[in-house]
Amino acid sequence: MIGIPQAVTVGLELLKQVLPDKGQREAATLKLMELQQSGDLKELDAAMQVIIAEAQSDSWITRSWRPIIMLMFGAIIANNYILYPYLALFWAEAPVLELPPDLWDLMKIGLGGYVVGRSAQAVAKSKWEKNDG
Repeated sequence: MIGIPQAVTVGLELLKQVLPDKGQREAATLKLMELQQSGDLKELDAAMQVIIAEAQSDSWITRSWRPIIMLMFGAIIANNYILYPYLALFWAEAPVLELPPDLWDLMKIGLGGYVVGRSAQAVAKSKWEKNDG
């Protein structure tokens, strides 16, 4: 099970790869350590544990609801920015789906979480292989 110490270790490895500027990296590292010391990462840890539990669930719907929501957001964006412009050329009443402003924030969080999660997974795997080898 991944906990706060492991997440911090992965976070520090990600900072090394993402921030080439030493000053920025040190400032980000300091902020991460401050968050760990103050206990502010406990809420993040709780959320992370929920996501891990969902991903490991025996129930298909419990494992899949987040990816399904992201696919729906992608379909709305594809409709509005790919299909609609072409359909509107030939069909005066082409359907456009209303985009709530919060949709973009959710997309950023969802995609950002996926990218960071995959990066963290790769870093953790790399660290694991170094320790085993």
